[in-house]
Amino acid sequence: MFGKAPMKLFACRSSKHLAQMIADKLGIELGKSSVTKFSDGEFQPCYDESVRGCMVFIVQSTNPPADNLFELLLMIDAAKRASAYKVIAVIPYYGFARQDRKDRPRVSIGSKLSADLLSTAGVDRIITMDLHADQIQGFFDVPVDHLFGSAIFAPYIENLNLDNLCVSAPDMGGSKRANAYSRHLQSEMVLCYKLRKKPNIVEEMSIIGEVEGRNVIIIDDMVDTAGTLCLAAEMMNERGATSIRAFATHPILSGNAVERINNSAIVELVVSDSVPISISSPKIKVLSIADIFAKTIEAVTTNQSISTNFVF
Repeated sequence: MFGKAPMKLFACRSSKHLAQMIADKLGIELGKSSVTKFSDGEFQPCYDESVRGCMVFIVQSTNPPADNLFELLLMIDAAKRASAYKVIAVIPYYGFARQDRKDRPRVSIGSKLSADLLSTAGVDRIITMDLHADQIQGFFDVPVDHLFGSAIFAPYIENLNLDNLCVSAPDMGGSKRANAYSRHLQSEMVLCYKLRKKPNIVEEMSIIGEVEGRNVIIIDDMVDTAGTLCLAAEMMNERGATSIRAFATHPILSGNAVERINNSAIVELVVSDSVPISISSPKIKVLSIADIFAKTIEAVTTNQSISTNFVF
């Protein structure tokens, strides 16, 4: 009688730290792999141990540069060619997710293309967290386990014991996420409406709702340049908010984002370690998602439900 397929966990270069933490939570050794580099920039990943008949989990966020995505694709391909039983991509941050529709003529839908590339490489399952848009799950023809940052953020917010709590979204696209937090925390909700000149530049913003005398929690899936976030915080501060905190799962923090946050009305920005973050700031706090991913991986390998990992 054949036994159960053994499980092995590997990491691509960009997510090695998080992968090691997940392995520690699971009580296993992180799988051995290496990358051969060529002088022109080409690279070739390799498994340094057998994966034949194994359930292989590969941890890699696909934030830019595009090498991160391509390295994951090569690792998936290598595992399939090495006769792995199943290949599961653990993608804490699914990059190119802002390109989820044609919002103007003659543009690509990058998140769909990325999904197609992963499927073509041979992935059997995706585990990810806080997609920019929930409908991206439908771009895949394989099962997608979509986890939520609320599993770490909601308990943190509750432990703050803030009075007159108010939840906000920095734009209308985040209203569903903010509403879920608002219902769970039994608090009021306000929304921000913004108009953009072009990507990463906000032309105009207005706030819908009352923030005076309230402790505001701004919820978002990611913080990139922090322009929208800091503008929203400034307007709320001018309208008499008692304090303003922000929670964003994916800390992209490009350009002068950290400088903006340090000079803003935001008391604290709480993020996860879905992407590597080496920036030091007294206002930025990092909470690890290693535990929730470890529990999900364990549930997948034992065919158990993962719904217990969701706060709401």
